Parts: sequence; C-alpha cells; structure tokens
Amino acid sequence: MATSTTGSTAASTAGSRVLALGKAELLLLRRSKTALYMGLLMPALMVFAMHRATGELDVEKTGMSLLEVSITGGFGYILIFAVYQNLVTAYVARREELVLKRLRTGEASDTEILAGTALPAVTVAVAQCLLLVVGGMALLRLRAVERPELLVAGLLLGLVLCVALAAATSAWAKSVEGAQFVTTPLFLLSLLGSGLFIPLEIFPDPVAQACRLLPLTPAVQLMRGGWLGGASAGDVVQYLVTALVWVALAVFAVRRWFRWEPRR
Repeated sequence: MATSTTGSTAASTAGSRVLALGKAELLLLRRSKTALYMGLLMPALMVFAMHRATGELDVEKTGMSLLEVSITGGFGYILIFAVYQNLVTAYVARREELVLKRLRTGEASDTEILAGTALPAVTVAVAQCLLLVVGGMALLRLRAVERPELLVAGLLLGLVLCVALAAATSAWAKSVEGAQFVTTPLFLLSLLGSGLFIPLEIFPDPVAQACRLLPLTPAVQLMRGGWLGGASAGDVVQYLVTALVWVALAVFAVRRWFRWEPRR
C-alpha cells in the first residue's frame, strides 16, 4: 500500500512540474507574436496556398478530391509549424537565456523540462487538428472520419516525433535567428515527399516507397487514412513501424546531442 501511494505521489508531482513549466512557457508563447503567427496562422495559410497550387494536379487515381488532399495535408503543416518549428525556437531561446541550465538545478528531470516546454505547442496542435476535422466535415462537407484509431495514432506519433526532432535539431542552431534555417530541410522534405502537397500515389512506385520512409510521412498518412479511409493493413503496419523507428532515432539524438547550455 505504501509503495502504491509513493508511486502515485511521484507521478502526481512529476505531472504538476510539467504543468507548471507548461504554464510558464504558455505565457512566453503569448508574448511572442512570431511564435503565435507560426503556430496559429501559418498552417491555415499553407492549406489555402497549397489548395490553390494543387489545382493542376491529377488526383483522380488517389481516390481523394483536391479539397481532401489539401485539408488532410493540413495535419502536416500543423505538426511542422505549430510544434516542430516553434519548439526548435523555444528550446534554443531558453538555452541561450540560461533558463534550461537553471531548471536543471531544480527538482524537474530532463524529460520533464523538455515536456513542459513542449506542452503549449502540443496543446495548440491538438486543438488545431480537432478544428481541422470538425471544420472539414461541418463546413466543407468532407466525409466523416472512418477510422478514428488511426487518426489518433498518427497524431500521437507525429507529436512525439516532432517534439523529439525539435529538441535534437535545436542543438545545431547557434541562435534564435539560426533556428529558422536548421528547420528548413525537414520542412522542404515533408512538403515535397510526405504527402502534404503531392499525394504519394502520384509518384512513381520507387519514389513513393522512398517517400514513405521520411520522418513525417507515417504520421500524415495515418491521419489521412484514419479520416478518409483506404489504408490497407500492410500500409498501417509499415507506417507504425517506420514512425516508431524515427521516434527511437530522435530520442537517441536528443540524449546524445541536446545542449543545455549556450553554444560558444
């Protein structure tokens, strides 16, 4: 009984520390107009821009309409802008301001510090994905969610991966200004190869198979398949395995290269 109480108290304490760090980070997020723009407006603007650009694509063989391609691609934009790019900037800024170094002298563990910093961005992303689905069905008359379990699995894997990738990527940025440059490669790779803009079904098969291995492809395709259906059991297994491998690699990179003190 004592062991159970102790374990429950420890879990509660860890949760309260993460929430406290998340509240502090939320205040900083609200004061940053750039972060709010990237997290709240950029995904919507990218969906609109890419919908206009996809007008020339032949998506008939994909089983999706142009609107469905554009709207479900919004999941990827949310993960990139609201979570990945915002968090790279946040981790770099807190590192250079010595915030991370000071936090490590307290009770919070390294995982709690990283999770607390990520909490506002993750919350915003979840809310935006929910609004995207509800708005897509209610306002744009898109089909109802066919496999909610795939949609949730893709979202969770995408969030965990983007948080870990953001922490790992922040090690390569020397300043807040430089954070925008180090996030560009993943953004471009995902935009062109993860189905955000061009559905994988349009590519030649060898190219499509290579694109399936990109970091954000599994999350985007699982969410798209969860909403619109059409994902085979083999595809689901491949995406789940690929996503878990990327999460493991990203966590390893964080443990190996994440910097807690300013770069000199």
